[in-house]
Amino acid sequence: MSRFLSSAFSKISPYTPGEQPQNREYIKLNTNESPFPPSPEVVAHINSEEASRLNLYSDPSASMLIDAVAENFGVSADMVAVGNGSDEILAFSFMAFCEKGVAFADVTYGFYRVYADLYGLKTKIIPLTEKYEINPDDYKNIGCTIFIANPNAPTGHCLPVSEIEEILVSNPGNLVVIDEAYVDFGGESSVPLVNKYNNLLVIGTFSKSRNLAGARIGYAISNPEIICDLNKMKFSFNPYNLNRLSIIAGTYGIKDKEYFEKCTSLIKEAREYTVSELKKLNFEVLDSKTNFVFAQSGDIDGEEYYLSLKDRGILVRWFNKDRIRNFVRITIGTKEQMSLLIDATRDIIKAKHGEDIK
Repeated sequence: MSRFLSSAFSKISPYTPGEQPQNREYIKLNTNESPFPPSPEVVAHINSEEASRLNLYSDPSASMLIDAVAENFGVSADMVAVGNGSDEILAFSFMAFCEKGVAFADVTYGFYRVYADLYGLKTKIIPLTEKYEINPDDYKNIGCTIFIANPNAPTGHCLPVSEIEEILVSNPGNLVVIDEAYVDFGGESSVPLVNKYNNLLVIGTFSKSRNLAGARIGYAISNPEIICDLNKMKFSFNPYNLNRLSIIAGTYGIKDKEYFEKCTSLIKEAREYTVSELKKLNFEVLDSKTNFVFAQSGDIDGEEYYLSLKDRGILVRWFNKDRIRNFVRITIGTKEQMSLLIDATRDIIKAKHGEDIK
């Protein structure tokens, strides 16, 4: 680091994204991207005519996209904010709402800890249970802002809305932020609760189930006062936070419900296949309501399995953290990609133990 870096930031450990290889073709099952292209409606509307307008600033209100999100979720437009990925909205939330401190799980989305450190927040780290699940009782009457990834990443566990509601009721003076990046793959959304509780903020993304990771689109749904606060952060930081093409992509991506349902259904089918086959190979696979599974082998440790798959041209995510270092997180791709993963896994275990694996 340079001698000019502020001392407050010198000890921050930045978020580490999953590998994005440039020099070799891999089957990428490491960053929870969709294996499917964007909706044909998105492709049809992002054309040369729209690209020719990139000399002009985008609409800072992103009204076309906000109206589409509001219609999809059955809320008013003043209850929606959008951002440059859900990460930006999370950053604004940590900046705006955590004066009393923040609480989140010990094994969860890594950016929570980064943002807490970046803003110098008092932090409560709440351990998952022995089964790697969130215990809602641990978040009741907690006295600070709460962030819960639901379903959780990287474990895949999902709380029912009834338990989210218990947390909301027990924290009337604290904001509860529910990060629903993966909810469309089998979870239960908390959005219906926003009209009932004024201390709820739901954040989502177009990166996973809308097949638009490269467009960087996130959204927030809450009461108008909280949305106004988020927009204050946005207009104090980057008014043009979504580019012209991303606004178009998000608008038509969320309108194409038939394509959305088709893609999410195929991913859920491939997930069930993957879980079944991994269990046959002596893997423990945590219950998942996401587009990934979190699994550990009874025959090979997590790092060795990750590296062996990489040698065979398949990338998964391994976390070098004590509590979960024997696990890998495997993004669910197409059925064909998952079949190749299973074949490679069978070969790896056979090579390690010198025996045939059925």
